[in-house]
Amino acid sequence: MSRNATSSALPSSPLLFLCRSKIFLLLACASAAISMSGCQKQQAAEKKLPVMVTAQTVALADYAPRTSLTGVIAARTLTNLSFRIGGRVAERLVDVGQHVAQGAVLARIEPQEQEADLRSAQADLDAAQAQLTQAAATYQRQKTLLSQGFTTRREFDTANQTVKVAQGSVDAAQSALANAKDSLSFTELKAGAAGVITARQVEAGQVVQAAQTVFTIAEDGDRDAVFDVQETLVAETPPSPAVTITLLSDPQVRAVGKVREISPAVDTRSGSIRVKVGIPDTPAGMPLGAAVIGTVSARPVKAILLPWQALTSTAGKPAVWILDPSSKAVTPAPVEVLAFDSGVVAVNKGLQEGQSVVTAGGQLLSPGQTVDVAGASQ
Repeated sequence: MSRNATSSALPSSPLLFLCRSKIFLLLACASAAISMSGCQKQQAAEKKLPVMVTAQTVALADYAPRTSLTGVIAARTLTNLSFRIGGRVAERLVDVGQHVAQGAVLARIEPQEQEADLRSAQADLDAAQAQLTQAAATYQRQKTLLSQGFTTRREFDTANQTVKVAQGSVDAAQSALANAKDSLSFTELKAGAAGVITARQVEAGQVVQAAQTVFTIAEDGDRDAVFDVQETLVAETPPSPAVTITLLSDPQVRAVGKVREISPAVDTRSGSIRVKVGIPDTPAGMPLGAAVIGTVSARPVKAILLPWQALTSTAGKPAVWILDPSSKAVTPAPVEVLAFDSGVVAVNKGLQEGQSVVTAGGQLLSPGQTVDVAGASQ
């Protein structure tokens, strides 16, 4: 029994050895295939083409940064209107925002007192004229009698003096009548110039005093654009700059103005300086109170202008990629940005004229990497 069992197990040993040998061979082939695949990938990576970029040669240029601020259209001349005499307001004929013509009646006060003064002055004038008529007749009679020798020089002189006194009384009465007429006319408040009513301080039935402001009128004519500007901006702006005024609600409406007035003091509440820009021939589309944008260029300075795509960051600070023309390798260079403008950045430190700067494609670069420059001759 043991011999048969031993003899039956012996033939299976070569078969088992053969199976194990095949498994080892398959594992070795798989390992070799994986190793070859890794080598191929490494070789493909080594044959990867350089990154394509665009570059620009650094050159200094005059850069005049532009500043835009929001302001409002205001009248160049604001006039406070008031009655010359006091009284009770009988009627108010206009309201805020209404346009009035020159000489238009804006309000009236009750005229009873002035009318009574006018009648009294007229009566005084009539009495003075009657006395003058009588004195003149007496003078003419004394003059005739004196020439005929029927009166004395004393009587003639008295008649002459009476005429002069009567004439003075008439003149005084005429002046009083003129004053009474003026006082009556002062019961009507009229616009001294055409314009728009911007403020009102009275209502019908209210008692006003002489010289108390009743209306404020913005006179027609050239307008001003008023801006509250930071003190540093005022210092950096050249004298008498041209300011482009654009209507905020409609950019197609624009005008060019000149700085007409700069406040000599800083507003303590806002810390700004009020600047008024005169707008000659103000467009009709810029009414009072309209919001506008004023744009002005500062004094030109020397700077390097680069597209915003050229800007990157190194150690948390602005930088650009410097391209070595011979080796085509790139190196990061920190820079100091003077200003950010529309589509460009102005650099004032960190670069020198003649250097080549990557302007596009820098997002995929690393220090020392070789690049190809688009448009460069091969």
